[in-house]
Amino acid sequence: MSLLQNINTQVVPFSLLNTEELDYMAEHMDVGYYQKGETIIAGGGESEGLYLIIKGFVCELEAQDQNASHTLVHYGAEEYFGAWSAIRGRSIHDFVADEETICYILPAKHLLELIYRNSHFGDYFNNQTLQQDLLANNNPDLDMAEFMLATVGTSCMHDALVIEATADIEQATRLMREQKAESALVQRGRRYGMITRTDLLNALVLDKLPTATPIKEIANYRLVTVEANDYLFNALVRMTSHGIDRVVVMTDGQLQGVVELTEALSFFSSHSHVVGLRIERASSVEELAAASRDMDALIRSLHKQGIKVRFLMDLLAALNKRLMAKLFNLLVPEDVIPHVCLVVMGSEGRGEQITKTDQDNGLIMRDSLDWPNGPEIMREYARVLQEIGFPPCPGEVMVSNPFWVQPISEWTKRMQDWVNLGDEESILKLSIAVDAAPVAGNAALYKTSRNWFFKEIQQHQRFLTAFAKVATVFDTPLTLLGSIRNRSNGIDLKRGGIFPIVHGVRTMALQYKIPENNTFSRITALVDMGVLPRRMGNELQEAFGVFHLLRVKAELGRMGTNTSQVGSQSMIDLDDLDRLEKDTLRQAFHVVKEFKQHLGLRYQFGGGL
Repeated sequence: MSLLQNINTQVVPFSLLNTEELDYMAEHMDVGYYQKGETIIAGGGESEGLYLIIKGFVCELEAQDQNASHTLVHYGAEEYFGAWSAIRGRSIHDFVADEETICYILPAKHLLELIYRNSHFGDYFNNQTLQQDLLANNNPDLDMAEFMLATVGTSCMHDALVIEATADIEQATRLMREQKAESALVQRGRRYGMITRTDLLNALVLDKLPTATPIKEIANYRLVTVEANDYLFNALVRMTSHGIDRVVVMTDGQLQGVVELTEALSFFSSHSHVVGLRIERASSVEELAAASRDMDALIRSLHKQGIKVRFLMDLLAALNKRLMAKLFNLLVPEDVIPHVCLVVMGSEGRGEQITKTDQDNGLIMRDSLDWPNGPEIMREYARVLQEIGFPPCPGEVMVSNPFWVQPISEWTKRMQDWVNLGDEESILKLSIAVDAAPVAGNAALYKTSRNWFFKEIQQHQRFLTAFAKVATVFDTPLTLLGSIRNRSNGIDLKRGGIFPIVHGVRTMALQYKIPENNTFSRITALVDMGVLPRRMGNELQEAFGVFHLLRVKAELGRMGTNTSQVGSQSMIDLDDLDRLEKDTLRQAFHVVKEFKQHLGLRYQFGGGL
């Protein structure tokens, strides 16, 4: 008799397997018998594979100390456990039989074989470390998943044409023509610059330079570079962000080659750079609005194709920055731009948005600037942003509000006042301001204010304690037994998970003068500095990614609907999640709980729950 008669193959993940794969699974399953209290999988140890309960109950336990533990989850008949641990290589928790239990066991090697055979089955387990093994080579066209795994050095990088700095324009033109090169690197000692065919044409036709002019005089030495082991997608994001057609590839300071936009796009079926070009070429609000709509469609498309949340964040941040800068440059007089700096704040400043949310922006100005019609132009800027898809901020953190348009001396004074006051409103405003990032205008104004504040905050360690404590104001939605506490209106991912990580990490970044705004980058910097334990840093990044993955899934699901209630963007319904998503979310909330306790010990205010 086939074991399949005892398995419900109509439920996920088994419903994802075809008949041949189900037969393979049944053929390789073992049977395990366990007495009440017997440990099936030990925390820190390896899991034999996927355990499917036929009879009995199993508890997943988390150790609290050497003599105590508490139950996180109960598993019953027709439920499985252990697969995640088998894929990861070790189990985080203990799995113990709560009564006499019988399980079918699919050994890890056969589980991995099915994951390799069936991409949908593999995707269900959402294990990033095995993505490369999940790719089938039957399709000659690279799919999106393969693109995401492609690195610069193994995909479309080509050798760079390197020309000595003493060569003249005529010699460089001949070399580039012979090599059929669109660009060349100019070596000047240990430095490299770049020239393109367009540079040569401009030098001869527009600047009227003689052909004997050394190319070192027209080369651009401010190169945008990537590492050879960077993802190709990252290279495309950088080209999108800087509005350029190629990046230079370096490894440990050594030249490796060049990646051209056209070659990268041959790997990439989407149209992110096309959207960027539409933004750059826009000459009217209508054209910017059309590009903005393209961005929404692009994000939905990439999400459906399985692009990682962090990549989506980076891409949207780059595109949003270009769109906002383009609008700013359309509206603000050219002679004013060097004397002001447009900044975005909040999640936009951290580069952590997936879909468009409320405007959070401000303007830092030179103290001596005389700009009488500035307020009118800033109101128009906010109005047009709303028109192209960015709703106004309910708290009016916008350039249309004079409070957030200030000379640099007043901008820094207010930050100092907020630190000195230390009340709830001041902490809220400071939290917004410290995540500012320059978008258009003179970025030196922003950097001056940021560097000043980094020095100022070091003299207010007591304030950091009050600032850090805010990370614990919202309860973590876990029951005493460690399960997710469900509410009738759903789970608020922002309050329960995203905000505690963002604000706790923000506090530590301020204390240690870390210039990065992005939470992922801040965590990496804190780990590299030895401030955060590496295990905690890795788990925080994983949990942060989980919260955003579930949030964007819900947000994109609501796109085009009339869902507009306050807070709806971060609310999810547990009933909309499958079992693996619920389990992953529960583990992410436990990471948040541990991080709050870590903050309480570090800043001496007592850990939150």
